[in-house]
Amino acid sequence: MDAHDSILELMGGTPLVRLSHVTRDLGPADRQPAMLAKLEMLNPGGSVKDRIALRMIEAAEREGLLKPGGTIVEPTSGNTGHGLAIAAALKGYRCIFVMADKQSAEKQALLRAYGAEVVVCPTNVPPESPESYYSVARRLARDIPGAFQPDQYSNQQNPAAHESTTGPEIWRQTDGRISHFVCGVGTGGTITGAARYLRSQRPAIVVVGADPEGSVLSGDTVRPYLTEGIGEDFFPATFDPALVDRWVRVSDRDAFAAARRLTREEGILAGESCGTALVAALEVGRELTGTAGGHEAVVVVLLPDTGRNYLSKLYSDEWMRQRGLLPAPASAVAVGALLHERHAGPEVPPLVIARTTDSVGSAIQRMQSFGISQMPVSEADGDAIDALVGSISEMGLLQRTFHDPTVVERTVGEAMDPPLPVVPDTAALDDAFALLSAGSPAVLAARSGHAVGVITKLDVLEYIAHAARAG
Repeated sequence: MDAHDSILELMGGTPLVRLSHVTRDLGPADRQPAMLAKLEMLNPGGSVKDRIALRMIEAAEREGLLKPGGTIVEPTSGNTGHGLAIAAALKGYRCIFVMADKQSAEKQALLRAYGAEVVVCPTNVPPESPESYYSVARRLARDIPGAFQPDQYSNQQNPAAHESTTGPEIWRQTDGRISHFVCGVGTGGTITGAARYLRSQRPAIVVVGADPEGSVLSGDTVRPYLTEGIGEDFFPATFDPALVDRWVRVSDRDAFAAARRLTREEGILAGESCGTALVAALEVGRELTGTAGGHEAVVVVLLPDTGRNYLSKLYSDEWMRQRGLLPAPASAVAVGALLHERHAGPEVPPLVIARTTDSVGSAIQRMQSFGISQMPVSEADGDAIDALVGSISEMGLLQRTFHDPTVVERTVGEAMDPPLPVVPDTAALDDAFALLSAGSPAVLAARSGHAVGVITKLDVLEYIAHAARAG
């Protein structure tokens, strides 16, 4: 029978897949480099960290640091913990994982599903703080009898695992043609180990580090960011920065958008760090496209983990909007936001008002000159809501003048329709849409007792279309 003795034998050996949809805007397909993704989410634990977890445990067993019945304690963003938990479940170890509170609920739940204990610590504290997840993990490992901390940030089995597995796999899978290796950097073990092997085979290979904005690894000033699993506020001992030829720094917004593109355009359910790596890979691909020999380049981008860990975050539109990573739906946008965007275009007054004493003919000329279809009508100068007594529209005036052309010589007060319904400019666009759907030809936006703009059905439609293009 074709069967493995345990799931541990399935760690590593992940495939490469050609990216052909997210690359369409790079330029002519026949001038693009090959863009290949290393799918590390197909490891049993769902991430590249499976490779180092088993190796660190087995090395500790050989060295007598981890004995039967012992406890594994590790600070983790989740993925290393998943790999360690799988191995521990088969080997009978107790596991305690210490995580920062920015990590997703799915990651915590998955660790508990394997029987592990989870301790959550604050994110926005320095590494040396007693509250940091690094410090808490060290304290637990020190105080619990028989405890062992693999410490993926300093354990040299981390880069060694990738030097002996990840790098050779990529070299074989590309038939030695890889020219660029793109990888996110957290502990630095993946990029360090894989790059060591690849560079030993091809010294001219270009190694590109993808780093979140706010990480010190690429030289940025430390500040909070949302992307999980990569970037650091210190330099881990498992990372050799000399192996990185260039850095691409990626914002949360771009990383999250790229991960969602991978899922929706390539069918690859990817995590946030995958989005970071993809942004960097596309930048490299864009630079190569059209250059001499660029179409012969082979870019391999390592995608570290699955998007299943981020369904409540990266793939939640509500969570994304709350953090400004997605535009709000049109229904939740304030009326004033639509008016602001509309008035940011051609030089058209935000509000054009007719007087009851104006002639219908002059009102029609004003509507034509400004390209508008509706006007509120006031019985006084100014834009006070209390003075607005009616409205005129293209359709209403057409119906009157078509049957009696002399109407154009009359006053607007004689030919006007009822006043437009009024909504505050702070109201949700949903409120204006309800009035338009109920048959009102337009809606008047107001602020502090004064009219500030008119919204038509076409205005709403154009706003939605623009928001869809921007999103």
